[in-house]
Amino acid sequence: MSGVRLDCMIQSPNPPELIAAESTRDWMDQTSDHFAYRCTPLSIANASGWELLNPISITVTWNGHNSTNDIMIRVNEPNVTHRFVSSTFGHGIVTFHPGYVFRTDPGWMVWARGAPNRIKDGIAPLDGMVETNWLPFSFTMNWRFTRPGSVTFEKGEPFCFITMVPSVAIEQVQPIIRPMEDDADFHKEYKIWSSERRLFSAGLQMRDELTTETKWQKNYLRGASSTGKSVADENHRVKRLLKSPIHIDDLRRNLAGVQSISDE
Repeated sequence: MSGVRLDCMIQSPNPPELIAAESTRDWMDQTSDHFAYRCTPLSIANASGWELLNPISITVTWNGHNSTNDIMIRVNEPNVTHRFVSSTFGHGIVTFHPGYVFRTDPGWMVWARGAPNRIKDGIAPLDGMVETNWLPFSFTMNWRFTRPGSVTFEKGEPFCFITMVPSVAIEQVQPIIRPMEDDADFHKEYKIWSSERRLFSAGLQMRDELTTETKWQKNYLRGASSTGKSVADENHRVKRLLKSPIHIDDLRRNLAGVQSISDE
């Protein structure tokens, strides 16, 4: 197969479901006219990875103290046990076990975190970047309470979001702080955008009919500045849909079917 590798090696029987992340969020759906989806970077970020889903509904309670016994985990379904969540570290930290060992090509690593732009009151996800190009063992996904109390993770709710990043390329980046005037063409484009932005915002405040019908400026969506002098390249995206994980047996059957057709 071509492309960058992400092998999801099954670590334990019946691991949590792993799916391609969706661009939608409940709170974005609830905004007036779904205006949150006009921010393309938000929805692109939402869909730039894969999600591990809770197999059962659980409620986790922390009393504010620091031992592992100060966290209580309750299953909200009858006659169901859990093995994928634990209190391992204390200090209000809840530990989820993904059920997979992830493998990537050299030069790539997995970034494990909470799903982007998905807010959960009372508890926050902890990010981790894992050298999955060589690691022969698993990692855990951890959440830390922001205050004592109880939090429910519903069945089907993502408890971990994984995406992939180059391992060391960022170490070669040299940030440079410079006046915008150093690039005259760029500065001119910025000033035009800034002026149009102020006028558009004023039109919305005044409920100007034409501005209200337009709803929002679509330069980012179109991938071009209003003058057309600054244009996005072929990597411009307004929507992202990643490949769904597939079991190796299904992949082999699919490849065998393609080969059979080509031999006819």
